Amino acid sequence: MEQRHLGRTGLRVSRIGLGTLTWGRDTGEHDAAGLLKVFWEAGGTLVDTADVYGDGEAEYLLGQLMERLVPRRDLVICTKAGSLPDPERRVDGSRGHLLAALDASLARLGTDYVDLWQVHAYDPGTPLEETLQALDTAVNSGRVRYAGVSNFCGWQLAKAATWQLAAPGTRTRLAGAQMEYSLLQRGIEREVLPAAIDLGVGLLPSSPLGRGVLTGKYRHTTPTDSRGGSEHLAPFVAPYLDDAASRIVDAVATAADGLATTPLHVALAWVRDRPGVVAPVVGARNATQLTAALSVESLSLPDEICRALDDVSAPVHRYPDQDWSTL
Repeated sequence: MEQRHLGRTGLRVSRIGLGTLTWGRDTGEHDAAGLLKVFWEAGGTLVDTADVYGDGEAEYLLGQLMERLVPRRDLVICTKAGSLPDPERRVDGSRGHLLAALDASLARLGTDYVDLWQVHAYDPGTPLEETLQALDTAVNSGRVRYAGVSNFCGWQLAKAATWQLAAPGTRTRLAGAQMEYSLLQRGIEREVLPAAIDLGVGLLPSSPLGRGVLTGKYRHTTPTDSRGGSEHLAPFVAPYLDDAASRIVDAVATAADGLATTPLHVALAWVRDRPGVVAPVVGARNATQLTAALSVESLSLPDEICRALDDVSAPVHRYPDQDWSTL
């Protein structure tokens, strides 16, 4: 699998990442082992997790598999901290919480460092410089090799990245930003993506298949064994089952028919090759699904297909994003 640099750093990652959102909850040890083995054998390196996935079970399971299945040195492990499973307080970006969460993540993963550590969400209740100091401390201690953020809006990302760049040599530059991005969710193109490109922050799209909807599996019905058919993940899928999404899914299916490939491949290739994107993170339920996703490696969409998909899925961006000369 092709490798790409993460932002303006020396860290190289596979251009498709493996997500572990459901590990330790919906995905058990047997299926997780199959996923990691298929991913590794295909040349995949980037494995994404977080301390709250499965209440920590995802990290623990990944650590167990690294111990006996895939060498730690062959993987680029990305984990996150700052998100809380507490409906009263969703995020905690304080230095104390983040560094304690990092130590707990390392213990579950069974490793003394993570390759990429990301702040899971912006915390308006904590000064941003305090949150960023935790990243610096983690990198300077050797527990983290590279740092990034997740789910930051445009001004938050720009402020954080600029703060880190203001003192080169003493602060850790942001290497990556993980954001939801797909043909069904192009909101980051308004401000986040331009900021990331300008500041040299590599984008790691989550839910690149529109939470599974872009595969076409929901076009006529909701499969009982799908995320949309599960009690706790159905609300996650539901926002992308409206008429607007259906038109985009139909266009993806039409493009797939014309290229003699699958909607999954078309949707994944589109986001993988967007400007600023380093590696979409794919979450698969089993090795068969992951194998299908990884076979996109040889596909590059023709320009006319990309333009057609851009048009049908284009978000509405007006003032101040619109070119002033056209107003």
